[in-house]
Amino acid sequence: MTQEADVHDEVAAHPDGLTDAGLTDRSWRARFARLIGWGMLGPAFVAAIAYVDPGNVAANLQAGAKYGYLLVWVLVLATATAGLVQYLSAKLGVVTGKSLPELVGERLRPVTRIAFWLQAEAVAVATDLAEVVGGAIALHLLFNLPLLVGGLIAGVVSMAVLMFQDIRGQRPFERVITGMLLIIAVGFIAGLFVSPPSPSGVAAGLLPQFDGTDSMMLATAMFGATVMPHVVYLHSALSRDRFGQAPNRSVRSRLLKATRADVTFAMILAGTVNIAMLLLAASALQGQSGVDTIEGAHAAVEAHLGAVVGLMFAIGLLVSGLASTAVGCYAGSVIMQGLIKRRISLPLRRIITLIPALVVLAVGAEPTAALVLSQVVLSFGLPFALVPLLKLTSSRTLMHEQANALATKIIGWAAAVAIAGLNIVLIVGVISGA
Repeated sequence: MTQEADVHDEVAAHPDGLTDAGLTDRSWRARFARLIGWGMLGPAFVAAIAYVDPGNVAANLQAGAKYGYLLVWVLVLATATAGLVQYLSAKLGVVTGKSLPELVGERLRPVTRIAFWLQAEAVAVATDLAEVVGGAIALHLLFNLPLLVGGLIAGVVSMAVLMFQDIRGQRPFERVITGMLLIIAVGFIAGLFVSPPSPSGVAAGLLPQFDGTDSMMLATAMFGATVMPHVVYLHSALSRDRFGQAPNRSVRSRLLKATRADVTFAMILAGTVNIAMLLLAASALQGQSGVDTIEGAHAAVEAHLGAVVGLMFAIGLLVSGLASTAVGCYAGSVIMQGLIKRRISLPLRRIITLIPALVVLAVGAEPTAALVLSQVVLSFGLPFALVPLLKLTSSRTLMHEQANALATKIIGWAAAVAIAGLNIVLIVGVISGA
């Protein structure tokens, strides 16, 4: 048998990733050479769904409508931070063959581990609330369905997506989610071709600044919606499940190179969509009344930019809610299994985490306000994910030659401190009424 035929047979026998134990270094190199490129992309695109969820839509539209281009810098900084964080999470999974929740759970005492799990689950619930409420709003905009009915439909459809992942495996699930991400991108970027932003306004928005407590709260929500803690936990598991633990230094280095490309492409796409939302609101909605809710923003977009743009906006919001709630539920399963070694079926978890969102819809809470508040909760959960991630990926005992370099440590810890500081400033500002 020729070497080319041997390579082909090896790849054909294991099409879904580099996970089989006992493979020789030669076969790993052969399969990697065949799979490098588009075949290696996927885990980061699943994680990127979390960065364009309905919580992002609510926070970004409010920021653009209220403050114009003032907070563009927040999204640029948050996207760059997200790229670093997601790479570190993926690197942890590739090098150790374990997820972040697994590694954290191994290092905590039982009582502390349960407490850590409870806060992580609270973050997962806040995430799910945003996704389901966003899907319900989209169905209301598209079909005039009551919000509670829309929430139920969003929950059922997301359950179907999760069951697809259970039946077909990770790679088909990644393809479905990536396709949904592209639909979201088209839905939210299209409006900029009709109402292009001001170049000078965008440039001015790159200068870090605030305008009172409300702008700080929105900035915190935007960070919470962009650097989301549940996908920090999830990405390490996605990489672990796709590749397993790399068997040696050479393969590990090449896998991490491909992972950097995966994260870079995914974050560029997600960041572009996020910034497009804010720019659209700043160029088309600023100064208009009634645009402080997603429904009001959609009505204004439809009135000023046309029915086609309004339809694409609503479709983007719907797909965003459906995809992100499936990913959020998957993340919750990874968190539970890693921290307390328990697992419940994804359909049952879907039902449990759906309840708080349905309660919010049933009691008549203003949905956009609930979305923004949920993103602030996510921001408060970020340090609990970032601190252990930075400590673990900086450990030479655990990560060997792939431990964080000094520059990575400095940037990572600066980001964690900045997020924690922003939260403290927000609390003080709200209490003092500033």
